[in-house]
Amino acid sequence: MTPQQGGCLCGRIRYRVSEQPERISFCHCRYCQRGRGAAYAVEAIFPFEHFDLFQGDPKSFAHRSAGSGKIIHAHFCNNCGSGLYYSFERFPGILGIHAGTFDDPNWFDYSADNAKHIFLDSARHDTVIPPGLPTFRQHNARRDGTPIEPEIFTAPQPIRDWSG
Repeated sequence: MTPQQGGCLCGRIRYRVSEQPERISFCHCRYCQRGRGAAYAVEAIFPFEHFDLFQGDPKSFAHRSAGSGKIIHAHFCNNCGSGLYYSFERFPGILGIHAGTFDDPNWFDYSADNAKHIFLDSARHDTVIPPGLPTFRQHNARRDGTPIEPEIFTAPQPIRDWSG
């Protein structure tokens, strides 16, 4: 794989990854909505060893997750404010890179095998979930780590019509 690069809006912080993401999370929680300023966050999940921060020094903000009670660290550029990635107390050793910060945000593919939509209970009412992907009303696992069974839609699912 050709390493992929990304960074902040002003260019002071640059990173690269050396492998495909382990998975992709489309997160619709209120924290991600506010933190990204968008309807949801698209996070490409990587182990730390596949991530190289080769320029700059991001700042971080610690937030206690309402869902897990664990700390989420939001890493961002102190100059331009671009959010770059999350690291997680609950999931040590991985980080979720904000997909829009890659130089080419389309370099990786996602499918039912590596992606999921989480926290649909707080998704914007105008969001449409594509068919075939695992979805979850909240997180995909309970606080103790027990997996939750996903719901998979067979057709595009407007959240406004979702009875869950």
